[in-house]
Amino acid sequence: MKKLIVIAGPTASGKTDLAIQIAQYFQTEIISADSRQCYKELKIGVAKPSDEQLNKVHHYFINSHSILDDVSVGLYEKYALDSLQEIFIKNDIAVCVGGTGLYIKALCEGIDTMPPIDEKIIDQIELNYSTKGIKWLQDEIKIKDELFFHEGEMSNPARMIRALSFMEGIGESILQFRKKEIKKRDFEIHSYAIEIERGILYQRINDRVDFMIKIGLEDEVRSLLNYQTLKSLNTVGYSELFKYFNHEFNLNEAIEKIKQHSRNYAKRQITWFKNQGNYKIISAEAIFKEIIDRHQ
Repeated sequence: MKKLIVIAGPTASGKTDLAIQIAQYFQTEIISADSRQCYKELKIGVAKPSDEQLNKVHHYFINSHSILDDVSVGLYEKYALDSLQEIFIKNDIAVCVGGTGLYIKALCEGIDTMPPIDEKIIDQIELNYSTKGIKWLQDEIKIKDELFFHEGEMSNPARMIRALSFMEGIGESILQFRKKEIKKRDFEIHSYAIEIERGILYQRINDRVDFMIKIGLEDEVRSLLNYQTLKSLNTVGYSELFKYFNHEFNLNEAIEKIKQHSRNYAKRQITWFKNQGNYKIISAEAIFKEIIDRHQ
């Protein structure tokens, strides 16, 4: 049976290097599971693999879409499964790497089919969010969808917009609608998440942000100012610098916010992968050794 090796973990944990190492060993290709590295307009702020790394191993879902495209978890599921079939024609093993847990879950387990929502409802909620902020969004969900307020991702604006749109358009909580049925895949899945000491991880994150600033993140974000209201740009590293350009922060404050929000995001990623129950969480070195030993 064909095999998919999943390498997950928090941001800055070394996922990319490990996945490339594994892919090179098996002479195979990689499917990215990162919800922002797919955008060709974004590079520095999403810690996209370098040109040198991309030349070593072919990556799917890197530079594959525009920030103007509507990229969803449903689109990712189809894209990733199609990519897997291409890889499996040439190789018995494929590698998936990324930190977007919901994308990995969609690839490995599938997602529920949801009814369509009137675009006008979504547009109005997005407009209100862009003018009134996340506090308005949280308050609306607290009033209209108590289930999501207590159990949903209340720090993720994209998920909250989706939940509120679903409630207003369908009249039911998106969490209640989900059946959580696991789809059977016709390939084996071996899932790993990188374990790394928290202090080391946070220092890596801080150092990475400093390096991003050094190599031109400020200019990259400035070039995207006309698109700052897009959902695809509502992400760490960009939203903080947009606020700097809009005179809400000075530059040093924006940099510190990027570091703080990146550390917060890493903490949420760690919790997600621990709670899934199907990941073996060990060091990067142990993951590589186990994979090689298993497939020799």
